[in-house]
Amino acid sequence: MKVSMKDISKEAGVSVATVSNALNHKQGVNAQTAERVFEAAKRLGYYTESHISKVKFVIYKRNGVIVEDTPFFQMMIAGVEEECRSRGMEMVLCNLDRRDANYEEQLRWVQNDKSSGVILLGTEMLDEDAPLISGLTVPFVVIDFWKEDMAFNTILINNADASRMATDYLIHKGHKEIGYLRGDLRIRPFQARASGLRSALRRASLALMPEYVITLRATMNGAYEDMRQYLSRGQKLPTAFFADNDMIALGAVKAMTDMGIRVPEDVSVVGFDDLPFSSISAPPLTTLRVPKQEMGRVAVRRIAELIKTGENLCLKQQVLPMFIERDSVRSMDL
Repeated sequence: MKVSMKDISKEAGVSVATVSNALNHKQGVNAQTAERVFEAAKRLGYYTESHISKVKFVIYKRNGVIVEDTPFFQMMIAGVEEECRSRGMEMVLCNLDRRDANYEEQLRWVQNDKSSGVILLGTEMLDEDAPLISGLTVPFVVIDFWKEDMAFNTILINNADASRMATDYLIHKGHKEIGYLRGDLRIRPFQARASGLRSALRRASLALMPEYVITLRATMNGAYEDMRQYLSRGQKLPTAFFADNDMIALGAVKAMTDMGIRVPEDVSVVGFDDLPFSSISAPPLTTLRVPKQEMGRVAVRRIAELIKTGENLCLKQQVLPMFIERDSVRSMDL
């Protein structure tokens, strides 16, 4: 027999109006009452496959530096929207921002909303943020974050293999002094890219010299300012840099250009992401193209499978970026 809101109101000891407001996430219901309603609905079997018709795309922000200052994630969101639309599902976009005073309330709403599957963008997550995943009680998929001692469905960029590919390309071009433009926020994707860089260098019997590792802010303006400050000290530069992402690469290239250092004649640069303006920068940036929209679509497909089957199997799916050769790398043999 179908469970009604009246049944839930009796079970939870609240009015039908309160049940309706809580289940539809309207304001005016405190978090404890809402949680009691959700738990009662769950016990009575109110939440079945037919009750999950929405996908909530949750953008986790530790400080917003990486996810707020780039068009990368807008393209991913477009992929989520397209796939949801093709499946007749509604997409809801929301932020989970640690800087907000009501962060804990935001978190409870995300964790207790039984009407939506969740796609959590975890790019800015650190290991210490992982417990928020454990509190999710609906089908969910995490994008761009993984923790080895936890099991959950995730869609990842194959960062290590991609950065190895980029470093191998620089080595093939004759570069033996290769540096690293390192993002200051050490998120999991950046750590994996550093690992791939070092792996490729070791395989070629080359070293990553400490003086060639430059830590820059992960915004274009921040990277530009930090790189200018670094260059003003007259430090010796390698012949090539691998950058954690295009925002860092483009900011650094602009700083070098303004300081009279030519790219690629004096220093070559490879980025990561292939942002829309990377192809029209000066010079056009050699980079790794991440299939941003497809990652969003894959996440929705996995959510739909979990809703339909209720399976407990956790999948870790990886996508490998495509290497895009442009004009920011020179051959040392020429």
